[in-house]
Amino acid sequence: MLDYNQPIERGRSEAPQRTSEGSFNMLELVNLLWRRKIAIAAAALIGAGLAVTIGKSLTPRYTATAQLYVDPRELQLVDRELTPRAQDVSGMSMVVESQARLITSNSVLLQVIQQAGLEKDPEFGGGDGKTLASSLLGLIGLQLRAPSVAEVKEVQLAALDALNKHITIRKTEKSFIVDIEVWSIDPAKAAMLANTLTSVYLTESRNSQALAARRATSELSGRLKELRERLRNAETALATYKAQNNFVGTQDSLISDQQLSASNQRLSAARAATMDAQARLDQIEANKRTAADAGAIPEALQSPTIANLRAQYADARKKYAEQTAELGPRHPALRQTEKQVEDLKRTINEEIERFALSAKNDLTRARDYEASLNRALEVQKRQSVQLSQAAVRLRELEREADASRDVYQSFLKRSRETEEQETLNTSAARVIGEATVPQRRSFPPAMSLFAMIGFIFGALAAASWFVAAEHLFNGATTPEPNRRERTPAPDVSKAQGEAAAPPPALALVEKPLIARLQEADVIRTLGAILATGGGVDLTRIGWPTLRPGFPLTTLLNALRDMRAAMVRRASGKTMPMMALVGAGDTAGRSVAALNLALAAARDGSRVLMIDADHQARTLSNKVSRPGKSEPGKLGWLSIGSKAAHEIKTVNGISVLPAAGSDDGKAADAIRKTIAQARSAGGYDLVILDGPAMPLSGAGRKLLDGVDALVAVLPTSLDINDSMEEILTALGGTERKLVGVVLDELTPTTQTRQRGKQYA
Repeated sequence: MLDYNQPIERGRSEAPQRTSEGSFNMLELVNLLWRRKIAIAAAALIGAGLAVTIGKSLTPRYTATAQLYVDPRELQLVDRELTPRAQDVSGMSMVVESQARLITSNSVLLQVIQQAGLEKDPEFGGGDGKTLASSLLGLIGLQLRAPSVAEVKEVQLAALDALNKHITIRKTEKSFIVDIEVWSIDPAKAAMLANTLTSVYLTESRNSQALAARRATSELSGRLKELRERLRNAETALATYKAQNNFVGTQDSLISDQQLSASNQRLSAARAATMDAQARLDQIEANKRTAADAGAIPEALQSPTIANLRAQYADARKKYAEQTAELGPRHPALRQTEKQVEDLKRTINEEIERFALSAKNDLTRARDYEASLNRALEVQKRQSVQLSQAAVRLRELEREADASRDVYQSFLKRSRETEEQETLNTSAARVIGEATVPQRRSFPPAMSLFAMIGFIFGALAAASWFVAAEHLFNGATTPEPNRRERTPAPDVSKAQGEAAAPPPALALVEKPLIARLQEADVIRTLGAILATGGGVDLTRIGWPTLRPGFPLTTLLNALRDMRAAMVRRASGKTMPMMALVGAGDTAGRSVAALNLALAAARDGSRVLMIDADHQARTLSNKVSRPGKSEPGKLGWLSIGSKAAHEIKTVNGISVLPAAGSDDGKAADAIRKTIAQARSAGGYDLVILDGPAMPLSGAGRKLLDGVDALVAVLPTSLDINDSMEEILTALGGTERKLVGVVLDELTPTTQTRQRGKQYA
């Protein structure tokens, strides 16, 4: 049967086939390992013993762990801290990581070495300082020279490097917890070193804070003297300038400004008094000019003298009126009373005149006072302008003095704060878990694990050795039993009168491609339904054909690869030719041939499709039915008789129906037609539907001229038997086999019985 995984060797039927070198069957591998099970088990036990021995020989290590809480949010003991704090989460995480790195800094580790005496510990590269030579010299009272500073430094550096390797710092994710792990061959020493390391780190952290505060205090104090002198000079210059320019006054304002303000207020009051006096005088003068009573002015009404005179005047008028009625006009008493009335009236007028004179005097005095205030105000204004010009420099001196005072006070306050911070410990780091003496070793692991690892590696090593030995010494020389070979059927046309030719040389046959023709790839139609009126449409003849506009699928890729293999075999020949052969029902072969032609036409190829099965004539019966062709659509190619003419279709495919009933004549006619088409050059590809199986002599001659063969195997039959039948029938032409089409389509009769709907 055909093996699709390896190339096919079809040249000599006697050639034995061997298994490829370097490959083992899984069953053979299991059998080999089972045969060597005792040796493999022994090797596994030996490996386990060696692993346990190695584990026992390793020096045990004990790891002690101390837990440290490093909080970047230090204690708030003063208003202003010496260093800014991290506010966001990323900043806090960076602070914690920096502190974790500080734990293993050289300054911290050197102090641990000094406190723990590690420079004399052999585990950390040191010694006890007493060698044999020094001991012997000590017996006789001599001592070796003390080690130099360089030697001591070298020993400390060696201990520092060793201690670094013994320490592991682990920071718990999303927390401020830091685990300090220290291992040693002595469990008590491991715990002691872990606790010493945490203690030294906390002390170093406090010392670093105090040192930073002390350095800041020193820097600030060094600047205070200079700032104090600068402030004194600025204040002295300000006081001198004020004295020189008569800037005298209270804290709020100058005296000159106060005087100017007071003068301005007095001038306003004087102007008001002047206006009042002027109004009073105008009123008195107006009353005098009019016939109104002169005593009606406010001053006269308020004066007791005027009031007394007016009362006397009223009594005299009353008396005069009574005497006029009783006495005659020349009576002395009447004349005396009349004179008394006139005297009183004159006296009242004289009093009013004195009021007018007083008002004039008040107006004159108010005007003089206002004028004097105006002159004084002008003088003060000129002085104020001069002081304003001088105040520009004064304000500059004041700003300099204020700035110097502020800087000095700030430095002085900050110096006092940093001085107090030297004695304060603001660090929030603390030990939350002291290291205890470990009870179990951390390395090496348990001996059971060593035994398991050694057991597994020993078994794997032994199994690999036996497999390699079997492969190298036995696998390449042991042949498989010969496969059953098929003998090609003899060529009937050459068997008569010809001597048997020698067997051809061994040749490799390229593995054929496999395509699966499934229901999902095609669409079914009934013949003459929805057929186009412009010519024959091969998709409307009632066969399952490729879906229109179907995207790139596995079937189309396989068909394209088959055509590419045919082109390679044609070696540049114009119009290569492919034949489709198959077993069983010929309709499946014809459907596969039609779909192969349609796929090539969709890729732009001009296809000539010939019905080479003159017995079944399956393709010819489909395209030559009445109504399927018109005289105007017939081509110039013909096979044998005039009735078998080329039929051009709307799909870009030309179809030559089968003609004649004789095998030899039909094959000769097909070869002549192909030669005629090649000479004309009107096509890119020729596809033969047939010939039918089993092959006749004419069919074999026809297949000798093709460039590639494609076998169509219906899945309704046994595929292996069908393939063996085709290969046996092909004989020597089986080397042209480039593809196999697995026909998985349901026969049309069965499809109709299932009641599917056709479109």
